[in-house]
Amino acid sequence: MSGGRAAGVLIGIIAAIAICAALSLAETLLVPIAFAFFIMAIVWPLQKALQARLPKMVAVLLTLIITLAVVGSILSTIVWGLGHVGQWIFNNVARFQAIYVEAADWLESHGFVMAGLFTEHFDVRWMLRAVQEVSTRLNSLVAFLIFTFIYVLLGLLELDALRSQVARLERRDTSAFLLAAGADVAARLQKYMLVRTLMSAATGLVVWAFTLAAGLELATAWGAIAFAMNYIPFIGPFVATMLPTTFALAQSGWELALVVFVCLNVIQFLSGSYLEPRIAGKALSVSPFMVLFAIFFWSFLWGLPGAFIGVPILIAALTVCAHSASAKWVADLLSGREAPEAAVY
Repeated sequence: MSGGRAAGVLIGIIAAIAICAALSLAETLLVPIAFAFFIMAIVWPLQKALQARLPKMVAVLLTLIITLAVVGSILSTIVWGLGHVGQWIFNNVARFQAIYVEAADWLESHGFVMAGLFTEHFDVRWMLRAVQEVSTRLNSLVAFLIFTFIYVLLGLLELDALRSQVARLERRDTSAFLLAAGADVAARLQKYMLVRTLMSAATGLVVWAFTLAAGLELATAWGAIAFAMNYIPFIGPFVATMLPTTFALAQSGWELALVVFVCLNVIQFLSGSYLEPRIAGKALSVSPFMVLFAIFFWSFLWGLPGAFIGVPILIAALTVCAHSASAKWVADLLSGREAPEAAVY
């Protein structure tokens, strides 16, 4: 590798690290903006329909109220479910402690000598505090939502003006690119959330029915948690599977826990890996590897909000690449689809 090329690669790596550091440091500023753009893309059809019948300001306010009600209901569902789980932990601390001591004894009898050390320092109240911490963080989202919806309000009011200014750009190719890419991004994000909502509702209903039939306590809470957590790919279903499994272990032992673990994994697999891709179709074709990377990358930078917004950011970026002649290969490469075979003459 020549010296100039090596220097260019090094500069690129340094620039990427600097950008990631800036994104992380500016989390408080950028996360509400990212969510605001995402929400505007989702609710624009609703505002457009209302605006055709009502004054613009009234349409925007109604759109915000409806959106806030939907977001608030989902967050309330998580808080309600985790609240019931926390109460159940508080009432059954002795069960978890006994299970842990039994497991530690079994491990020690099979040569795992460190198990005794963990037993001395283990306290089931850690689990209760973890559940309470999650609930507290969810309740603290009020300030975040206020800033986000202020951005949404201002953005929706200016959206028509922005589109008209873009349409009047002197460079017609740039204007056409921005309008087409923006419309396509909004359409794909709307489809993403529609599919995600349908599959989340179906998953929550099936999890509720299964846990109820299996005799697991808090069946309604498990269904509610599965519904709400399914909005976060990979991480949400994992949490929604491991929590009921742990409680099945405390309630009835290893047999029920194993049944719950296997069945919930089957439910999550059919929902996320089989049905959802077929419902979404080619419009949301993204490499599963890149989906997982986006979730962990953005959660590393922005925490739980990043885990949610990571996939929409990836979809938006690949959609923009698909509309660019010079970057279309990036969208094709990361689509997760096989390249069409060359025609044989």
